[in-house]
Amino acid sequence: MMFQESGQPSSFPQQTLSASFTCNGVGLHTGHPVTVQVAPSPVGSGYTFIRTDLPDFPRISVGVNQVAQTLLSTRLASGNVTIQTVEHLLAALIGMGIDNASIEVNSDELPLLDGSAQEWVRGITEVGSQIQNGTRPLVWLEESISLQQGDAIVAAFPADETRFTYGIDFDSQVIGNQWYSWSPGQQLGDNPVGFAQEIAPARTFGLAEQIDGLRAKGLIKGGTLDNALVCNYTNWINPPLRFTNEPVRHKLLDLIGDLSLLGIPPIAHYFAYKANHGLHVQFAKLLSDNSHRQPLRAV
Repeated sequence: MMFQESGQPSSFPQQTLSASFTCNGVGLHTGHPVTVQVAPSPVGSGYTFIRTDLPDFPRISVGVNQVAQTLLSTRLASGNVTIQTVEHLLAALIGMGIDNASIEVNSDELPLLDGSAQEWVRGITEVGSQIQNGTRPLVWLEESISLQQGDAIVAAFPADETRFTYGIDFDSQVIGNQWYSWSPGQQLGDNPVGFAQEIAPARTFGLAEQIDGLRAKGLIKGGTLDNALVCNYTNWINPPLRFTNEPVRHKLLDLIGDLSLLGIPPIAHYFAYKANHGLHVQFAKLLSDNSHRQPLRAV
């Protein structure tokens, strides 16, 4: 049996926001200015993006089957309607214990803000959360599961509480080999203060020698030294770092955002090494497929 429900406790209350908040910024890849309003949403609705710049305000529900692209960010789609670079906001919502939210956006990409999830967390904290009249089951992973591409891997192992362990290895000597392990407690959302302090501030990062090539491909048009850490082989171009291991913490942030496509991931020890959005999402789909083969009982 891949998953089991366990019983102390067997479920937890769903939460939404107590009020709406707004963030403004520029999309990382498009460079377009964008305004986002994150609002309360009914129990059981999960996360939904609403494109207010398009006729009839089309909706994109967040889920593994809505993933359209994973090149340097995660893009979701419903038909021809897309929204990209969703991972930082989704990580902030799930990390802060928000189960249901409606996200109105007037462009095809969320703003990068400062390159981390810190501003999203600030908005969530300022409006607060609201307990709803509905529950989600607690589900434990019972068997190990992994996905590997070359020397990159994402895996999950049975554990008594949720934990994330991430490793990266870059040729640049200022990044090099880094590891970080963090636990929110039993489930994501159990330790919003820890998430806000240890994970959310970690910013996206890149190598200076790759910038021109990425821009030639129409990517990172909105990237600047104000919203991303940039290094060459020997130095950070725009220090200081918020953590000595900020790059690997940011990769862990991305993993949490991509696993939020599952709704609430099963309780497990998640392990990743040299992975990316593509492998994160493929692993989330693998977990989802296994859960469908072993249907979960409603509490």
